[in-house]
Amino acid sequence: MSIFRKKNAKKGPMAEVWRKLKKNKWAMVSLFIIIFLILVALFAPLLCPYDYALQDYEHVLEVPSWAHPFGTDNFGRDIFSRVIFGSRYTVLIGFGCITVSAVVGIALGLIAGYYKKLDGLIMRSIDIVIGMPAMTLLMCLIAVMGISLRNMCIALCITHIPSFARVTRAQVLTLKNQEFIEASVALGANKKRIMLKHILPNALAPNIIEYSLGAGGVVLWSASLSFIGMGVQSPTPEWGLLISEGRQYLRTAPHMAIIPGLTIILLTFVLNYLGDGLRDAMDPRLNK
Repeated sequence: MSIFRKKNAKKGPMAEVWRKLKKNKWAMVSLFIIIFLILVALFAPLLCPYDYALQDYEHVLEVPSWAHPFGTDNFGRDIFSRVIFGSRYTVLIGFGCITVSAVVGIALGLIAGYYKKLDGLIMRSIDIVIGMPAMTLLMCLIAVMGISLRNMCIALCITHIPSFARVTRAQVLTLKNQEFIEASVALGANKKRIMLKHILPNALAPNIIEYSLGAGGVVLWSASLSFIGMGVQSPTPEWGLLISEGRQYLRTAPHMAIIPGLTIILLTFVLNYLGDGLRDAMDPRLNK
């Protein structure tokens, strides 16, 4: 009995979060779908049955069939291959941009919350970014920097930094006056050690939730920018661009726009559902 208790005592907070998350079946299904989509994006060239750019004018606007599971577009290109290869852009842009935003935002929030002298400068700059509508800010940044994939990613990173900075700052302001921080100061720990070893790990939980929810937002914004011609450019098969190319064929070949649209809906839905599951698992007020 004592051995069993010792094993349970060794479990950390993340093990407890995982235990609670496993009880949420839909959150686990969402997690597996996300992992599957990431693997599809990484191994897309190996999974595509056809070259995504191969044009076949003898099979233009064909409906889904065994040969072409998602049909073909107006150039006879296989939509299934284009959707698979396009996941490399939509999925990897979503996770890549939100990762950069999280790293920069958490660093800024950590500094702003711990150093009062820098708090005003950092947070007023954050407020300026937050004060502008996201789509307007994205379009302005891309218009200034130029239309390209790189500039779209930079704009997406900038617009999502504030949410992580504000969440982290709020956590730091709450934690830095706790007794365990005062004890570390009394033991001679320097500011760098206190910030990185004591405050940062305890401030990550809400940021993990923000990461999951923010990734869905980045996917939607990147698809929206590509849809209006300010993101990924043709012939790259990004999902938002595929919807834009298929909108003029909604009556004759609706599969061109509907199938890429459903993939975006699926990805954003599972990201948001996983975020909700993580929020519930990390909430200490819920019953164990």
